[in-house]
Amino acid sequence: MRITISHKRSKAEVIETVDRSFDKMFQGVGVLPVQFIVDQKSWQGSICTFALTAKMGTFTTPIKGFVEVTDTDVTVDADLGILNRFISDETARETIGKRVKGLLT
Repeated sequence: MRITISHKRSKAEVIETVDRSFDKMFQGVGVLPVQFIVDQKSWQGSICTFALTAKMGTFTTPIKGFVEVTDTDVTVDADLGILNRFISDETARETIGKRVKGLLT
């Protein structure tokens, strides 16, 4: 799943906002009660790589990806793994896209 959202803020400000609100980006994705646990998150310049665990009851699956911030865009690229069987890429893109847009306004 990959989404790109444009912004009009400074790159540094967007990086700070994404870093501070990272956990909120993935909350409430889809209609399923999925909890996301951040296992790893690290920034190298304007790219944040991350590893999450999606947990639904006793079911868990890893999610890995990155967030890249440029002067004009924020790109979120995540491999949803087995979670894709329950949540479509379209639903994930729509939900996460709304969250990122909300963070940037």
